[in-house]
Amino acid sequence: MYPQGRHPTPLQSGQPFKFSILEICDRIKEEFQFLQAQYHSLKLECEKLASEKTEMQRHYVMYYEMSYGLNVEMHKQAEIVKRLSGICAQIIPFLTQEHQQQVLQAMERAKQVTVGELNSLIGESDEDKSDYNLVVDEDQPSEPPSPTTAPCGKVPICISAHRDLVESPASLASSLSSPLPRAKELVLNDLPASTPASKSCDSSPPQDASTPGPSSATHLRQLAAKPTPSTDSIALRSPLTLSSPFTASFSLGSHSALNGDLSMPSSYVSLHLSPQVSGSVVYGRSPMMAFESHPHLRGSSMSSSLPTIPGGKPAYSFHVSADGQMQPVPFPSDALVGAGIPRHARQLHTLAHGEVVCAVTISGSTQHVYTGGKGCVKVWDVGQPGAKTPVAQLDCLNRDNYIRSCKLLPDGRSLIVGGEANTLSIWDLAAPTPRIKAELTSSAPACYALAVSPDAKVCFSCCSDGNIVVWDLQNQTMVRQFQGHTDGASCIDISDYGTRLWTGGLDNTVRCWDLREGRQLQQHDFSSQIFSLGHCPNQDWLAVGMESSNVEILHVRKPEKYQLHLHESCVLSLKFASCGRWFVSTGKDNLLNAWRTPYGASIFQSKESSSVLSCDISGNNKYIVTGSGDKKATVYEVVY
Repeated sequence: MYPQGRHPTPLQSGQPFKFSILEICDRIKEEFQFLQAQYHSLKLECEKLASEKTEMQRHYVMYYEMSYGLNVEMHKQAEIVKRLSGICAQIIPFLTQEHQQQVLQAMERAKQVTVGELNSLIGESDEDKSDYNLVVDEDQPSEPPSPTTAPCGKVPICISAHRDLVESPASLASSLSSPLPRAKELVLNDLPASTPASKSCDSSPPQDASTPGPSSATHLRQLAAKPTPSTDSIALRSPLTLSSPFTASFSLGSHSALNGDLSMPSSYVSLHLSPQVSGSVVYGRSPMMAFESHPHLRGSSMSSSLPTIPGGKPAYSFHVSADGQMQPVPFPSDALVGAGIPRHARQLHTLAHGEVVCAVTISGSTQHVYTGGKGCVKVWDVGQPGAKTPVAQLDCLNRDNYIRSCKLLPDGRSLIVGGEANTLSIWDLAAPTPRIKAELTSSAPACYALAVSPDAKVCFSCCSDGNIVVWDLQNQTMVRQFQGHTDGASCIDISDYGTRLWTGGLDNTVRCWDLREGRQLQQHDFSSQIFSLGHCPNQDWLAVGMESSNVEILHVRKPEKYQLHLHESCVLSLKFASCGRWFVSTGKDNLLNAWRTPYGASIFQSKESSSVLSCDISGNNKYIVTGSGDKKATVYEVVY
């Protein structure tokens, strides 16, 4: 009835099993060991391929670095020739007819360069290859590089930020009007154009490198170059500044440096990708996280007129002595290593605020981030993974007015908010639902910056009329005003355990106030407006962010300072880590820079997609948060 073989034949008595249980286990074990050996073999092969891929990427980057360098040099030489020709054309009419003919003939002869002369010039340039000698770190990683972290001395993996490389002059001009004060009028297309603006810190519109700028002595900057320290604020924004075509610049390197030098044992590979390359080189980092761990060799931000060190590379950090002499800084061997010095920063979260984020602060105890935009502060819980939505919204000021500053009290239970209104709001964060528990009203129409004393009893507000108002937080009353700034006070910090106050203003001055005696102690004058400052928590150094794109580190008790030249536009915010060994600055050039205290060795650099208006560092120095002009905040994890 049933097909033969459908049911197995029953075992005869005494007939053994074909395999015993132990034999089956042994066979499974052998199979597992065989698969494990295959796995290890494939893993080794994968590691080898990853190592070869990294090496190919390094060579690829080297070729484009050299190509970029040659391109910059070509444009620079073309511009020099054009200017010299213009000078000659202006001078020749003043010569006699005979001399005019001689000069014209000499100029014609100078234009006729023979192949032999070119070969001779190339031979000479080959002898001096130190300017382009890129030495690749041969220390290969034992494992394939991670897309988010890179050990000391290894190659961090990067992706270029997706952004428009060239902005039209019209778009730049239309975006300069903003509700921010003159200290921070930024290129933010989303800000209302109807708000008045003055003393803008705009960078010049991009143009072709061969197009000469206006015939003025102030327009001497070369292609995508930074100014000499002595140039004025007009020259710092000359039309010859061509940062847009080469915005995607990365730098790969190990943790040791001599200010801009490639000849040190610890070597660097500097990436300066052309627009054609920057959009196609995908190395595995998330978009909008264009990252430089060591941007020492960013030629696009260095001018050939800056002093150089013996290796021939332009420096970006200078020591200024008491008599005004500037010298490139030779960084110590431990500049970028040691306890408390980060290696890089990894982007953790993007907080879509929905409006331009002019103010941020982060709580180290609760892992909450507060982002201030137009008319409200949003609260974010960044302690949990996943997509982020605000856990609360604090409606402050008027709906159309921007928040300029928000500060947590030391206990993290209260938040003070100030901005484009004559009132400060004090929020109770410990309540089940955050609520306003007090408001402080002043005569000034706006507050640009806030600071809170270490004992949380006093708050200081920088006002648009230049006054510094001192508030008693327990009684919610104004107890004093410091008057001295002749224009808006834009930034503030406290030092010496709450006994001294440092303020910067749009009147180009930084002032120090004695809080016990209620008087001004020091005044430092600059040639540029002051947009940001911070005092080192445990050393006598004051970092100042300038409208001119410089960061200056002043010693508050001695006549010496350092001057840093890596930003390409206004330095909009600045913050020291609580350990005092490093600090960060952000700017309208979309950059977040981390610096070593006090000499400014560059620790790492991150490029965002828009102007970075504000920043903060958590109290445990593990996180950095930035507020940006493209209506978002970004949280970074600091990797040590």
